[in-house]
Amino acid sequence: MIGQSLGLLRAMKANTAEKWLEDRVTKYGPISKLTLFGLPTVFIHGQAANKFVFTSNVLGNQQPQSMKKLLGQRNLFELSGEDHKRVRGAIMTFLKPEVLKQYVGKMDGEVSKHFEMYWQGQQKVTFLLLIMDILSKRYASKQELFNYSDHPEHMGVVKGIVNPICEDVMAVDWVANVDGPVVIRPGAVMRFNILNRWTLTFNIISSLLFGLEPGARRAKFVLWFEQMIMGMWAAPLNLPFTRFNNSIRARSKIQNMVMDIIHEKRLALEKQQVSPNQDLITSLLSIHGEGNVELLSDKEIVDNVILVMAAGHDTSSVLLTFMVQLLANDPIVYATILQEHEEIAKSKTSGELLTWEDLTNMKYTWRVALEILRISPPVFGGFRKTLKDVEFGGYLIPKGWQVFWAANMTHRDESIFSEPSKFDPKRFENQTSVPSYCYVAFGAGPRICPGYEFARIETLVAIHYLVTRYTWKLCCKDNNFSGNPTPVPTGGLPIEIETKKIL
Repeated sequence: MIGQSLGLLRAMKANTAEKWLEDRVTKYGPISKLTLFGLPTVFIHGQAANKFVFTSNVLGNQQPQSMKKLLGQRNLFELSGEDHKRVRGAIMTFLKPEVLKQYVGKMDGEVSKHFEMYWQGQQKVTFLLLIMDILSKRYASKQELFNYSDHPEHMGVVKGIVNPICEDVMAVDWVANVDGPVVIRPGAVMRFNILNRWTLTFNIISSLLFGLEPGARRAKFVLWFEQMIMGMWAAPLNLPFTRFNNSIRARSKIQNMVMDIIHEKRLALEKQQVSPNQDLITSLLSIHGEGNVELLSDKEIVDNVILVMAAGHDTSSVLLTFMVQLLANDPIVYATILQEHEEIAKSKTSGELLTWEDLTNMKYTWRVALEILRISPPVFGGFRKTLKDVEFGGYLIPKGWQVFWAANMTHRDESIFSEPSKFDPKRFENQTSVPSYCYVAFGAGPRICPGYEFARIETLVAIHYLVTRYTWKLCCKDNNFSGNPTPVPTGGLPIEIETKKIL
């Protein structure tokens, strides 16, 4: 049942998954069979394999059982045929560029507010807090929790549900997600600053896509969400105290909260208190099919809200983290990006928000982002399922088998990208020169990520404020990262920051 699952997961965590797959190709050839997450699987790679994965109508979506249960059976990844077209079309109604243009200013406000709240006056921040350490160890220093609960965005979240266990340490129910008191080793102290954990990408997504404003509700949501995604690639053993069981319980709480939001927004739409394009949920509720029936069921909205949240968080937070790391290490790239953004900033009056036109002038910044995603794609790979017996590469793949693909296998192929280990944003000066189905950081063809444009806007706005308001340097020279399942720096990327003087 387990097969090669543990070997792949260990390789991902150790950042050796690419070598694990290359060794497999060397030993078994470009097409090989294995068992992953309890199912018979065929691993394929290359340009033809990617095209087969993203375009074939004999393949249905297939995710590991753990991911399917956590994202929901009606999420876009699990749908095929007409259902996939219907749900994807509904999501794209809100995420298409002509709609997102209206939200550049609002995203500008969210990003600016985030940096003022979490960075202003700070000397050191951890750009990407490893939340999994909190979830597994279940403790924090008393002062850090007091700071968190007293913060305006988190009032009422911690107070009343924190249990003192010794003089210096407090157990945290909302982190551990347990019903009773947390049993913890006295004297243990988690070393992190909870105020500086990642919140930027979540705040943007929750505000613009779901209308979830700052407060206790959003703070609870982020904690449940982080616990849920911890079980995405875990063994699907729904037993007490397992990672998957904790994630299932967190998912249940998220579902209940999203269902409440759906009911609230449906009522607000009926009373004409909100516009149909206020956020993603109101947009989905406003789309009707034959007989004026809502095009998506509540279950489909819940599952795809969770999917968009997971996908958006993974892509943007990983990309921004590696951009911050790169800009600290590469003065030439940093200087070029800074010049690009300073020219834009000089054209703005005080307090003037960024516009869609400003984003179109951030060409070099986005080329850098694309090259980062080529080297470190946020999604390592994925699965499809054969809907009937199908032939590929001279082999017959039986109906019901998983087909596994990995992005790095073409991203690091020297026959496609010369000197693939070299960082070179010039590769994307003319994106049409990149062979089709070889760059798949956002998928490809009819299955390209619907949130591509949203991720681009979010990244460009965030980098604009980073480089025009702050300078920073890394606190350690450790450039290692692990996949758990998305790539994250092993140390969480602590940086020392200095606020620029604005003339």
